[in-house]
Amino acid sequence: MARTEDQRRSPLSDLLASRREPLAERWTELIFGTYPEETQKVWASNRDRFTNPVGEAVRQASREVLDRLLAWDDAEALCRALERLVKIRAVQDFAPSVALSFVFLLKKALREAFAGELDAEGRLAELLAFETRIDNMALLAFDVYFESRRQVFEMRVKEVKRAHANIVRLANKTHGDSSAEEAGKA
Repeated sequence: MARTEDQRRSPLSDLLASRREPLAERWTELIFGTYPEETQKVWASNRDRFTNPVGEAVRQASREVLDRLLAWDDAEALCRALERLVKIRAVQDFAPSVALSFVFLLKKALREAFAGELDAEGRLAELLAFETRIDNMALLAFDVYFESRRQVFEMRVKEVKRAHANIVRLANKTHGDSSAEEAGKA
């Protein structure tokens, strides 16, 4: 992810950074659009992190991911930022393709905001080249998703084992009491 000084100060990077807030907001709207309609309404209208913690986490994480993507200088920082979004989606009942679709929704937001302008200026190739970052980010997101799902499955297995142990303990206690009574009668 190391970049040259020229890449850091590219006109496209400057343009994207100058419109970061509306771009992040549009991407967040597109992410919210992957949820049921009632959830979308709540998350879109309520910006309080205490009454809408998931919606606000999505907003903050999408901005952080966008910042890391624009900087493109630290893969670990990008992974940490992605992790917040991916974990939210990994614990939900999304298919993996749907859970990670938010990454590609950034391409849609970029194209909506910049494709016409850059095409008119003969610079559309710059946008397409920038989109390779998003493709690479999708690969990082997949790694994070896989690890998050593994953790979820491990927690579920531990919960089943705990429940099973409790049932066995209760059965032994109940069975042990009745066996002791029967043994006392004999």
